Amino acid sequence: MSAIHERRERERAHRHQLIITAARELAEAEGWEAVTTRRLAECVEYSQPVLYSHFNGKDAIVSAVAIDGFSELAAHLRRARLAAEPGQALRAVCRAYLEFATERPALYQAMFILPTDLKFASAETPPPMRAAFGEFVSCFRPDNKRRELFAEVIWSALHGMAVLSDSGRIPPDGQEERLDFLITQIAGPPMRPTTP
Repeated sequence: MSAIHERRERERAHRHQLIITAARELAEAEGWEAVTTRRLAECVEYSQPVLYSHFNGKDAIVSAVAIDGFSELAAHLRRARLAAEPGQALRAVCRAYLEFATERPALYQAMFILPTDLKFASAETPPPMRAAFGEFVSCFRPDNKRRELFAEVIWSALHGMAVLSDSGRIPPDGQEERLDFLITQIAGPPMRPTTP
């Protein structure tokens, strides 16, 4: 590969990321309705044809933002899991998930609410999505044959809690009790340290 070709690829990758970042910032500031190819072209100071050379419309931009979000979510969950006290990994990951959803509402919408062509549990599932799910799976013992099922149920319930809390349909002050109930129902009562 020639140096010129490598430079062009780097520039293309930079433009690609610039568009994704601009879409995220615009969505966080004004909501996803404000994210149009015209507005994005103005934000990044490229023409609409340049935008379309990277993304085939808004849905493709939302998908790219979502993939970015799953990379961030996986890293956030991993940090929480690794920093957790013994026996508290699942609780730490669940809290980290809800925190992520609350702190990044527009990003969370791109990842889970807005239409995309991204699929879980499929041969085409992108690695960042697999990594985020893997953090939940890692909270259960490797000899648990149903650990993926447990991870799916936990994730689904957390998603419901996040969306219902964000919309004001369930009160935020009950979050800890809901989390305790969920974890106890799936993983059993918390492990107590044994005394010598």
